[in-house]
Amino acid sequence: MESSLDFTKSLAYLCSTGQKEFNTTQRCVRFHTPSRLTRFLWLSPLVIAPFWSWDSPKIPFMTFESLGIASPIVRSVADLGYEIPTPIQQQSIPVAITGRDILGCAQTGTGKTAAFAIPILHRLNESAESAPRRRGDRQTGQSARPIRGLVLAPTRELAAQIGDCFNRYGANLSLRSTVIFGGVNQNPQTRTLDRGVDIVVATPGRLLDLVSQGFARLDRVEAFVLDEADHMLDMGFLPDVRRIIAMLPKQRQTMMFSATMPAEIVTLSKQILTTPHRIQIDPQRPAAESVTQTIYHVGQKSKPAMLAHLIRSRPSGSTIVFTRTKHGANAVVRKLSAMGIECEAIHGNKSQAARVRALDAFKSGKLQLLIATDIAARGIDVSGIGHVINFDLPEVPETYVHRIGRTGRAGRSGIATSFCGPHETPLLAAIERVLKKRIPVGQDQPKMTMVTDEEIAASRESEPVGPSRGGRGRSGNPANGKSAAKSPHGSSNESRKPEHMKAKKAKTPTKQSLVQAVLIRKGRLKPKPKTSHFTDPSPLLQ
Repeated sequence: MESSLDFTKSLAYLCSTGQKEFNTTQRCVRFHTPSRLTRFLWLSPLVIAPFWSWDSPKIPFMTFESLGIASPIVRSVADLGYEIPTPIQQQSIPVAITGRDILGCAQTGTGKTAAFAIPILHRLNESAESAPRRRGDRQTGQSARPIRGLVLAPTRELAAQIGDCFNRYGANLSLRSTVIFGGVNQNPQTRTLDRGVDIVVATPGRLLDLVSQGFARLDRVEAFVLDEADHMLDMGFLPDVRRIIAMLPKQRQTMMFSATMPAEIVTLSKQILTTPHRIQIDPQRPAAESVTQTIYHVGQKSKPAMLAHLIRSRPSGSTIVFTRTKHGANAVVRKLSAMGIECEAIHGNKSQAARVRALDAFKSGKLQLLIATDIAARGIDVSGIGHVINFDLPEVPETYVHRIGRTGRAGRSGIATSFCGPHETPLLAAIERVLKKRIPVGQDQPKMTMVTDEEIAASRESEPVGPSRGGRGRSGNPANGKSAAKSPHGSSNESRKPEHMKAKKAKTPTKQSLVQAVLIRKGRLKPKPKTSHFTDPSPLLQ
């Protein structure tokens, strides 16, 4: 603002004094010999434009070459079409190549993989240690090349993706890398380890198996990465991770990257990291701004019809549909296939070959619709995903953020559509609290898929989704796990009480109040102040 004001004052001074030339810091204005008429005409942009020129100020751009990484890696990155590093890459790579520990927190799709893969390749490539060129010995656990880089990932798909990134970024290097995960025959993996590798990307379970069998040793690891740390802990891998960390040398570089940073991750970081460099990219923005989010209130039985309607009416390229359970994913595939819509499912019960085949077809564009559980919600980088559909709302609000993070990556726009059944309203409220905003309700919903009064009433009678609120579970026992006191005759004491001493049952919410709640949620009805929509008795249901 100050430079623009100074330039305006200088231009006025030039018009009054008749100077032939005046230079500013990054702009140069040249005029012909002024006269009284030209001084007047200079005030008009239409006349002044041919006589002067602006030199736009130079805006510095950080490139991969300016980060200080090795030239072979720069060439590989350039061949992949990457020009400008993402914010987390700009902050982590210069620090990581010096050997310092990193604690990074960034949203899904911001380039965390390259943020640790490129520094590891750079450091191991420039390491003075020469790998021994000899055959491996299983008795001693020594391989032809010692494992100097180790990356732990929670899922097989993510491990395979990270391994592919190491191969692409290190295409011009002599370093070797491999991927180790369960669900497949271990013989090809053990043969690769016997030949010797520099970098191993693995899931914790299979890595521990191979270490216990003597196929791998971790006592010479120089760089260790724990990727998707929060998801790793959620899946119960913390004991295995601690066992692996105990096998690593104390003198090493440790990098921990995660999409979220809960208290458990902070505690673990204090135990395994030494004076780490902390990086947080937009920690207060829970979802990508480039993703357009929409919610539809759909009955559970009408969700397949609504899904088919969206797929046929909105051809948006590759689409991922997330379900809550594996059985639900298979059911969606059967119903869509019966409607003539081609799709495949990917979840934990599928064989590794089937999962790889479906994912490869989806990446190549041969398959446009993929039905998945949350196993694919983290770290799977498939370019060109235009639409994410939440067939079932997740029980954990943060999982919603990771699901919709499959689209709108790297600054691109994307669409995220969610179906909310009558029994999923508490889950929607929890998601909106995390997002800190209301998700707009779609206005183009077919009437045949809208929630009916019967579905709303039935959902209130069924067990609610999410954390227990008390009452009795599926088996008839109380939700807190304590069974009711039994009489010697096998019946509960409550059933033997007189009628006037029995506890009164909670009144059933009215059908009218439930309909009003849905209308209020859709914005079609204004709520009444200090009124509960779920406690009034209903004469219609008596």
